[in-house]
Amino acid sequence: MGERLEITYSYRFENKQQITFPVHLHKDTLSLVQQSVHTPPFWAELEFSRCTVCSLDKDTASHCPVAVNLAPVVEAFRDFWSYETVEVTATTPDRTYSKTVTIQEGLSALLGIFMVTSGCPVMERLKPMVRFHLPFASLEETTYRMLSMYLIAQLYHHRKGDHADWDLSGLETLYNGVGAVNASFAKRLRAAASKDANINAMVNLDCLAKMVPYTVQDILEEMESCFSGLLAL
Repeated sequence: MGERLEITYSYRFENKQQITFPVHLHKDTLSLVQQSVHTPPFWAELEFSRCTVCSLDKDTASHCPVAVNLAPVVEAFRDFWSYETVEVTATTPDRTYSKTVTIQEGLSALLGIFMVTSGCPVMERLKPMVRFHLPFASLEETTYRMLSMYLIAQLYHHRKGDHADWDLSGLETLYNGVGAVNASFAKRLRAAASKDANINAMVNLDCLAKMVPYTVQDILEEMESCFSGLLAL
C-alpha cells in the first residue's frame, strides 16, 4: 500500500462542538487516499459550473474529483457563518499547530489540501507544497514556500537537460490557471450551502493565491541581504 502521510484538522467551536477531518495522502505521490464511497451531491457533477480550464473527459469522469472529495467537509460546514470563531488544531507528521481564528481562515487551509491532492490536472501542480504543509501561513511564508517549490522543479528540469525557468516567467501562467479553478469552484460552493463559511473560505484561499505572484519580487528584494553568506561562496 505504500507509506502514508496524515494531516488532521480539528475544529472546536464555542459551544464545545467539535469536527475533525483526517486527510490521508500517499507519501510518494501526495495524492489523496480515497475514502469510503458516498453518493456525490449534484454540485459535484463535472458539468456543474465546470472550470474553464478543466481538461477532464466527461465520458470518463462524471464528477469533479475535488468536489467529490470535498463534499463531506462542505456538508459539515454548510450551516456555519464565516465570521464565527473556532479553535483550530492542525496536526502534521512533524508537529501540532493551534490557533483561534474565524471559520473562514481555519477552513481555507483544509480546502487547499483537498484542492491540490484530489486529481485536478491544474491544481496538482501545487501539490509539492502539501508535503511541508504550514497551517495558518502568512502571505510571506506562502510566497517563500511557493518559490522554493517552483525553483526545485526548475532544478529537476535542468538535471534532465530540459528548459529551466530560472527567471520565473511561468509563475503567472501557473497562477492564472489556479485562479480560474478557484473562481469556478466558488460557484459550486454557493450552490452547496445555506451559509457562507465554505464560500468565504474559498474566497480567502483565492485571494492568497492571487497575491502570491505579485509578492515574489518584493520577497526576493527583501530577502537578498539574508543570503549574503551563501552569495559569497
